[in-house]
Amino acid sequence: METMLFLPELLLILLALVCFFASLGKTRTGVLQGSVIFFSILALLATMATFQQTGTLFFGAYQVDPLSQLFKLILCAGLALIAWATPGLHGIEKRLHPEYYLFITVSTLGLVMLASAVELLTIFLALEISSYALFVAIPFRQPFSGRQQYEASIKYVLFGAAASGLSLFGMSYIFGLSGTTYLAELAPLLPALISSQPLALVGMILLLCGFFYKLALFPMHFWTPDVYQGAANETSTFIATLPKIGAVILLLRLVSLAGVDINQLSWALGILAVASMTLGNLSALVQNDIKRLLAYSSVAHAGYIMLGIIAGTALGQAAAIYYAVGYLLMNLACFFVLYHVSSDNRNLNLDDLKGLYRRSPLLAFVLAAGVFSLAGIPPTIGFTGKFVLFTAAFQQGLYGLVVLGLINAAISIFFYLKIVRAAYLTSADADSSPVAINVSSKVLGLGLILAIILLGVLPQQLLSVAKAAVAFL
Repeated sequence: METMLFLPELLLILLALVCFFASLGKTRTGVLQGSVIFFSILALLATMATFQQTGTLFFGAYQVDPLSQLFKLILCAGLALIAWATPGLHGIEKRLHPEYYLFITVSTLGLVMLASAVELLTIFLALEISSYALFVAIPFRQPFSGRQQYEASIKYVLFGAAASGLSLFGMSYIFGLSGTTYLAELAPLLPALISSQPLALVGMILLLCGFFYKLALFPMHFWTPDVYQGAANETSTFIATLPKIGAVILLLRLVSLAGVDINQLSWALGILAVASMTLGNLSALVQNDIKRLLAYSSVAHAGYIMLGIIAGTALGQAAAIYYAVGYLLMNLACFFVLYHVSSDNRNLNLDDLKGLYRRSPLLAFVLAAGVFSLAGIPPTIGFTGKFVLFTAAFQQGLYGLVVLGLINAAISIFFYLKIVRAAYLTSADADSSPVAINVSSKVLGLGLILAIILLGVLPQQLLSVAKAAVAFL
């Protein structure tokens, strides 16, 4: 029984071992890609098989419940989709392909463990496992002009170390005031501590810094544009999607510990959310490099997700999960297009998208679907997600946050439409050639378009599953 509860993690560990042994010899990239997709789907099926089961492992530090299993489903599906979206790994040094798959698998394993961790030190260990693997993977980019990949890796390491230090410092405050590191034991103590002990509020915000870093929320966002730009397109695709999912589950768990009426903490998180939205959108307005634009966009979207977490209600928390799923699909669609257009591994700017609708109508449509969804234009999942998030915040009386969020959403339309304009309303250069993609990638492109639109038009099922899952907080 306990083995079944831990089966998704065991399958990911087995996949990591497969990639490790593949690194000792010569294995074709296609075989490695197929292995990652196969084991990710196996882990996803194992998670589905245990979706309604509950239990604790490792002396109560590891909890399996529908909430943790929902996030594991999203993470395993995300890993399979990322491997599917980046065939050939033409941005990664060929000799390092097995190691690359090994490290993104280990990072996903850390995020999966983060979904079930309910003890502060276990949470910290899972966070570090997911981060350290990416520290190593970022410099794997195929050599090109400049040394951006090394600079990106160093920045990611330095900010990760700072975030980890702040989180540990916050944990020490929380442990000193409560005498426990278990979330179940903290739950009845924390609301009173935060309302009566200023140090508890400081400790809580410091503790959350490690997850602000993963989510790229202000002020732990400064690494984001340089890392997106310096890493290979494959690595940027991973960093832009799955770590955000891991951050959302822990922010939901930790913020819910303090209860719904968390005035001081709500104010602090609200200020960070507004700063993140505003800074991200205003910075994105002036970007020409598409990966830097999407990086600042991710900073803004972190602020939107925080609205649901701050609201603290079942609707707000379910909306945060729904939006996180949408964010995964939207970003995957954009990076899927960047990966296939940039076959020579260079960073693309807006001019490189000229005439994309003629060079590859499908890629242009996938890009438009992803960008329109990021902008919150109906009938996409981005529009429905923002609507539900703003509704949850409005019901809790967070009117100022909603108004500022709507203003920021309006600002973001300008830079998102620049991408669509470049793809559809400009002519291709004379030397531009059609973008060829294989049948498998065409299927994935069509699937992303359908998912973005159908989940936006029919959100009820996903929202109801999310609401049932957050009942276990």
